[in-house]
Amino acid sequence: MSGWIPLHKRLLVRLLITSGLIAVCSVAATAWLAVETTTRALREEQGQVLADDMDVLARLSGHAATHPDWKGVQRTVRDLSARTGRRIALTGADRTVIADSAPPGTALPLTAAATVDPLRTDTFTERGAQLGGTDPRVVGPYRITAAERAKLDVLARARQDCFERHGIELRLTRAPSGRPVLTEADATAGSGYVPDECADGLLNTPVPTEQKALSVLQARARGCLTRAGLDPGTPLSIGVDLTDSAARQPSAAPGFAKQAGKAMRTAQACVDDARRAQLDPYVAPAAQLFLGGDGDTPAVRFDMSPGNKTKIVGAAGLVLAVTVAVTALVATRLVRPLRALTEAAQQPPELHVRVPVTTRDETGILAAAFNELTERRERLEAQRKAMVSDIAHELRTPLTNIRGWLEVTRDGLVDPDPALLGALHDEALVLQRVIEDLRDLADADAGTLRLHREPVACDDLLDQVAAAHRVAADAAGVRLRTTVDGRPWLDADPVRLRQALGNLVSNALRHTPADGTVTLSARRAGDTVLLEVGDTGTGIAADDLPRVFERFWRAEKSRSRRTGGSGLGLPIVRHLVAAHGGTVDVTSEPGAGSVFTLRLPGAPARQGPV
Repeated sequence: MSGWIPLHKRLLVRLLITSGLIAVCSVAATAWLAVETTTRALREEQGQVLADDMDVLARLSGHAATHPDWKGVQRTVRDLSARTGRRIALTGADRTVIADSAPPGTALPLTAAATVDPLRTDTFTERGAQLGGTDPRVVGPYRITAAERAKLDVLARARQDCFERHGIELRLTRAPSGRPVLTEADATAGSGYVPDECADGLLNTPVPTEQKALSVLQARARGCLTRAGLDPGTPLSIGVDLTDSAARQPSAAPGFAKQAGKAMRTAQACVDDARRAQLDPYVAPAAQLFLGGDGDTPAVRFDMSPGNKTKIVGAAGLVLAVTVAVTALVATRLVRPLRALTEAAQQPPELHVRVPVTTRDETGILAAAFNELTERRERLEAQRKAMVSDIAHELRTPLTNIRGWLEVTRDGLVDPDPALLGALHDEALVLQRVIEDLRDLADADAGTLRLHREPVACDDLLDQVAAAHRVAADAAGVRLRTTVDGRPWLDADPVRLRQALGNLVSNALRHTPADGTVTLSARRAGDTVLLEVGDTGTGIAADDLPRVFERFWRAEKSRSRRTGGSGLGLPIVRHLVAAHGGTVDVTSEPGAGSVFTLRLPGAPARQGPV
């Protein structure tokens, strides 16, 4: 498999894409959830703040409506501040502090939030609505006595029983003045029907205390009414309909009610002013209300509602579930080929198990590399077996010859003449050569092949190798010559290089027919020195070229020793050259000959004789 992986197939890119998608989903879910919960929380907080403000103003207005001054309000202010978490301060019109939940000396906010005045506008009714007029909790001289309250209670219960006889259920409540008030139990009905039997008017008739206060009120309003050209003699009374808190305020008699438009509004204004003047001694002075401020109270803290908490938990759970699912899917796809590799690696070596390559990413390349490793191991195993067989073959032949000749000599069948001893000596040399070659290969494999480096002139090296093989070349009728371009030098072990070149020359002489030529050449190419051994022999087939450096490999399929050689010479050449930091390769053309090239690191040229 090719090492190049398409960008979209790479494991790192896929993991980054997966992580990016999870991150985008998480961020989007978090952002959406944050917007939703924050918006809802702010709305709830704003509503709570408004409700708290209304409650604060209502509580303070109630205190002012029931007390002639602000004494004792400090405790109420502190309680309200502790409950709402905000600063609350009351001051006079000149910003003189009456009560403050903040430590003394703390600066007031720039503007007041409201004016606390139960006799003027911006006051609260018991229903919590912000209305103009007088706070209904201001009673003053209109508070009835206990005896009057008992008498009115009897009348109220009698009227309640009367209504119940006609199928109308009334609820008995009490006004701030102590007067009983009857309202329909079913506030949604709103019929307003009053049976004739029950319309005696006794319950709505002012009691002496109320009549006295109304007389004083009428006297106070007389001057204003006279200046307005209205009749000041019309008596005032308690409102006819007591089902509404506003109707429980003193209002003009029917004579005033019949006047239309401007006259009615003028009369009502006169009565309202007179009533405020009448109630003023009974209420606390008007005060400025300050709420909150920069740095004077802790920040308002709101708690998320259960619904918002549920949303957060649900969104977090959903993101977690998606993350786990995606991670499990990606992990499964990544682990599947790794598990196949693990199972294959755990199989017995002799099975040479391979794994399927199903992807083109890093795991696919790993699987392909594992298969290549398995194939290489299989080839090495086959080579090992073949090498054992080859070693046995190479040792068995000379040993069999030596044993046979010794046995026949012992039996007296052959005399131990010089020719026999020479043959036995040759077989012993074959054994020695095979053993030495195996030892050299073992040292090379173990990394213990020792080199004794020294400056080596290439022309001298080639002359020495040619001189060593001159006799064999003459005997085979092969011309052996050397050519050197310049005077290249090497930093090498001369003995090992003579061994490597000698193996190549021996092979060339064996495969070159009579009248052929074997050439040793040397030349410099940049920082590299090229040593070549060429011949005009039979050559090597193209299919055999990749195997020429394998151990015990020989071109003769029958493994005949007719041409000599153990099949270890070329592997030894490769190891010796590699120990010098070089490489060896071969080019060949069947019928034209072969050229073995050694590429070795060159050494600086030397001047004068060595």
